[in-house]
Amino acid sequence: MAEQQMSAAPTMLGNFERLTLQQKMGLGIGVAALIALLIGAWIWGQTPDYRVLYSNLSDRDGGAIIESLQQMNIPYKFAEGGGALMVPSSEVHEARLKLASQGLPKGGTVGFELMENQKFGITQFAEQVNYQRALEGELARSVQTIGAVASARIHLAIPKPSVFVKEQQKPSASVVLTLRGGRLLDSGQVSAIVHLISSSVPDLEAKNVTVVDQDGTLLSAGQDDNGSGLDAKQIEYEKQIEQGYIKRIENILAPLYGADNVRAQVTANIDFARIEQTAEVYKPNPTPQESSIRSQQNSETLNGSGLSASGVPGALTNQPPVPATAPIVAPPNAQQGAQAANAPKLDNLHKESTVNYELNRTISHTVMPVGTIKRLSVAVVVNDRKSADAKGKSSSKPLSDKEKAQIDLLVKDAVGFDTSRGDTLNIENASFKDYGEAAKEIPIWQQTDMIELAKQIAKYLIITIVMLLVVFKVIKPALRPLEAFRVDEHVNHEPAQAAAEHPEEEPIVSAPVSYEHNLNVAKQIAQQEPKIVASVIKEWVNGNE
Repeated sequence: MAEQQMSAAPTMLGNFERLTLQQKMGLGIGVAALIALLIGAWIWGQTPDYRVLYSNLSDRDGGAIIESLQQMNIPYKFAEGGGALMVPSSEVHEARLKLASQGLPKGGTVGFELMENQKFGITQFAEQVNYQRALEGELARSVQTIGAVASARIHLAIPKPSVFVKEQQKPSASVVLTLRGGRLLDSGQVSAIVHLISSSVPDLEAKNVTVVDQDGTLLSAGQDDNGSGLDAKQIEYEKQIEQGYIKRIENILAPLYGADNVRAQVTANIDFARIEQTAEVYKPNPTPQESSIRSQQNSETLNGSGLSASGVPGALTNQPPVPATAPIVAPPNAQQGAQAANAPKLDNLHKESTVNYELNRTISHTVMPVGTIKRLSVAVVVNDRKSADAKGKSSSKPLSDKEKAQIDLLVKDAVGFDTSRGDTLNIENASFKDYGEAAKEIPIWQQTDMIELAKQIAKYLIITIVMLLVVFKVIKPALRPLEAFRVDEHVNHEPAQAAAEHPEEEPIVSAPVSYEHNLNVAKQIAQQEPKIVASVIKEWVNGNE
């Protein structure tokens, strides 16, 4: 076997020498193309798949991250336009964890680490500015932890404190948010951001915080404390009330008619007005025996002649009395009469009494609740009853009046129907039509894992196809003359080799071949391999010369 391989090498070299210059060039080009294709396929297979590590980095963060990646020996490259930093997909998560341990990326904002490198002799104004910058950076970092927020900028307006009450001013804050693509913030998240910032700055009220997105839309509109006006919370409360009534109706009718055979809708008119009433009511006065005495006053006045002044007004009454004279002795009866004449007389007796009773008064202060139901509108649709006969054929029939009346009573009791406030109820019986289509599963060729697998298979399939094209279209046609020479030599040398190996055996004499057979074979060779026939004829012509 080894002798055959050693003898085959000179034979191949001899056959190669018999090729024309054009055939030698074609064979060399084919072999070089095959080698280049193999090398390119190996390099392509070894090239890692790059994924985005971070995008939209600031210059400071980008330089720090690249320096860290170089220290960790992690290859990197930039996407088109330099908008993203990419690393091999197998090292994305590890690189992020290592960079996060180093505090990268910082997001272009500085926090309280700004206060760590305070210079000696810094002024109070510069120190206050650094503190405000650090506070703004820390608040921005906190806001950026929300999933829908890509980046945030916060501006604080903190006035100088004053000892005068009239000159004191409240601080305010402005927030600019850059939201991620296709993401929105609901009212609850905006309210959370507002209260987060107002709670982090002393004396900052929530109403003084303004939140704006990257499109200039005011997000903090309606974030007041008194709750006046129709805001998202009130709309959400109204929807909750309606959904609660719908669930009650479906739960009470589903056991009777089936969950898929009942559809209900409720419209609730909610009163969100804040009403406070103060009333003072006076009732008719009851009898004195039933009333309470508040105050009582009595007065008496006596009028008589002995008590009143007498005499003739004038100068005579103001003169001193005359000297006394001896009294005239009168009989006893006369003396008693004189005393009786001089006794005072009661001419008038006046009495007054004043009694004040408590008034029957009622003072009431009423605060009306917010969110009361003013009116309900209920609509219920029930499907026809379905039944199957003995053969399995399904049929449906409308509900009877008794069943409709039963549904009416059940729905009214479920929603607390009140005619005094104008509630309405409409119940309809109809045959449902199934227009719904089954949920379509995601095709296998649209799944992410299958797409990645298809990309890998396509890459290696393209390499294989190109290699086969080079082999069968370039190299094999160039090797056909060598194969023809090799077959010819093998046919010529095989009988001699056999005779040499087995001298005792008689040589096998082949049967003579007819001229017509050789002619047909020559025609077939001329049709299949015109180049070989042309080269043979060329050799004949050159030999005759």
